[in-house]
This record gives sequence, structure tokens and C-alpha cells, in this order.
Amino acid sequence: MKLYDVYPLFDINIVKGRGCHVWDDQGQEYLDLYGGHAVISIGHCHPHYVEALSRQASTLGFYSNSVINDLQRQLASRLGPVCGYDDYQLFLINSGAEANENALKLASFHTGRTRVLAASHAFHGRTSLAVEVTDNPKITAPINANGHTTFLPLNDLDAFRAELAKGDVAAVIVECIQGVGGIHMATPEFLHGLRQACNETGALLVCDEIQCGYGRSGRFFAHQHAGVRPDLITCAKGIANGFPMGAVLIAPHIKPVYGQLGTTFGGNHLACAAALAVLDVIENEHLVENAARVGAHLLDKLKAMPGIKEVRGQGLMIGVEFDHDIKAMRQRLVHDEHVFTGAAGTSILRLLPPLTLTLAEADDFVDRLNRVLSASRA
Repeated sequence: MKLYDVYPLFDINIVKGRGCHVWDDQGQEYLDLYGGHAVISIGHCHPHYVEALSRQASTLGFYSNSVINDLQRQLASRLGPVCGYDDYQLFLINSGAEANENALKLASFHTGRTRVLAASHAFHGRTSLAVEVTDNPKITAPINANGHTTFLPLNDLDAFRAELAKGDVAAVIVECIQGVGGIHMATPEFLHGLRQACNETGALLVCDEIQCGYGRSGRFFAHQHAGVRPDLITCAKGIANGFPMGAVLIAPHIKPVYGQLGTTFGGNHLACAAALAVLDVIENEHLVENAARVGAHLLDKLKAMPGIKEVRGQGLMIGVEFDHDIKAMRQRLVHDEHVFTGAAGTSILRLLPPLTLTLAEADDFVDRLNRVLSASRA
């Protein structure tokens, strides 16, 4: 048997990581400005994280959600005050797509409605409902094309208000900073207007914080820059630093009903131990503040570089847009300068490093990128 071939791969076998650096099986070191799709929040192999997971694995790795799991309760009680939503409820699952799937189901259960509004160029996952609210026909199978979703331009508040006024919308789902869509940001005015329009029409506001949350934007959640309170907040990626985990934060007015939601592996003992260790490190090492400080520094440095069309982002979620295809540039960054980055579309470098990135590492990346750009101009 061989692997089902769905990923274009760099011919590199990564076998070790530490902080913002990884090593391949030949001993070559790489600077990681991508964090494995924004997953590595507290750095690779943080000692506290490794110890917490190892200790839990030696005690109990898994039991079902048919009994009390005190680690789930600990995580909820810790996460609430850290993120600013102490009165919300926590539902734990395994991935970001599951988080969005369950948030949309809750919105439909709560309102009795079936229609959803989403933003153009949105990416919310690859499971059934998540695909329906993702603006990418390439991943929409015929079975997913059920017509539940209306896509509207990000920040076009009038368009969203007009659809909400029809009174049949269960939820509006929005990434406050679009990741796969190219690091485009929802404006505070747009988010405030959405909140008001949802209040007036009975729709629920879902903020997808899977990529832009957990400190990445320089606030714990990106929507907190605008000062709005969503009805549902979805999380994954950095929540457990690489251990598969997702979550939905649910406003207190949405009451739980036995049997509506469920999961086999969600909130298991190992995942909760990992997530608790992540919160420890985020708090003790002030990583939200570090993301704001180092991100602002990196944004300023990139905006001053020649040969770049536009730089966008907030905190350590940054898009660097060029007026040409960047495939060859990313190859040179990896093979010549030993830097991993992501991409959005064909012309945007996507930077999602661990929140532990230092000013010196940010400057090192800028130097390496500048060498690649200078070589391409020569």
C-alpha cells in the first residue's frame, strides 16, 4: 500500500524541532516561519509541554466521555479567564473543521433556520458543513453543494445586512483575519455592524478563530481587537501545539441539549494535558504580548523591503504579496536559505511562526528573504 497522493511535498524529511527551528534527517536546520499551518503556538518540543504529555501518557491516555474527565473541567476553568470568556461553555473536539461543523449545527438547532452567510475567499474546513461555507469550488463535492450558504464580500456590511434582513439566516461565519484567503482582515466597523445586525435578526455570529486565534494576532482572539462578543467562537490549530484538538466556545444563552452533539476522541486526556500545558506557557512566557511586539516589528521590516507589492496582517499572522508567482521563491527559501513559509494563492507568502519567535529570529528571516529577492533581481 502507498499513501493517497494529495499533497505537493518538499523532498525533505523533518525529524526534530526546537522552538522556531526544525531539522531534517540529514542534520540540516531550518527556520520555521510557518509553524505547521499555524499549529505550533508555543514552539516545537517545549520542555514543559513534553513533560506534561509524557506524564499524562504514563497515567491515562484515553477514556470515553461517558465518565468525568477532570482535565476537561480544568481546561474550561483555565481557558475562560485567560481568553476573556469566563461565562461561556466549552465543547471539545478534534479539529478546526469539526469546530466549525458543530458551531453551525448549534446555530441551526438554536434558530431553527438553515441558511448561512460567509465571506468570499473564506476557508472553514473540509468536512461537510465546513466545505459548504468555504469559498472554493475545488473542494466542494456534489454531495456538499446543498445551497445553504450565501457568499458575500468581506467587509461589505450593506450586503450582509440585506441578506440578514430576510430573516432566514441561522448564522454568519467569519474569519477575522482570513488565512487561506490571503491575510485579509475584517474591519472593526464591519464586525460591529455584523454583531448589531445579528442581534436585530436573530442570527448567530460565529467567529472562526482557528488560525487567527490563540494569541496569534496579538490579542487572545482576533475579534477582540474590535471589541465584539460572538455567539460562537471556534478554535483549533495552536490550542494544543500539534496534538489534534478543536473547541467551540459557546455563549451562555445557547443551552445544551443531551444528544445534540457528541464525540469519541474529543477532549481526551492527552489532548487536555497538551492544551493545559499550552496555556501555562502562553501565560508564563507572555506569548500573546510577544506576538504583538515581534509581529509589529516584522511587519515594519517587511513593509520597508523593495520588491514587495503589499504586506498585510496583525501580530504573527502576516501575508506578503508579490506581483508574480512565488513558487520558485518558496523553493529558494527552503533549499537555499533553509526557511519554511506558507502560501496563499499563487502570489502571497503566508507567515505563521510559533508565538515564541524572537526579534532576532524575525530579523534573521528578513535577511534571508532579502537575499532571495536580491538574487532574483540580479
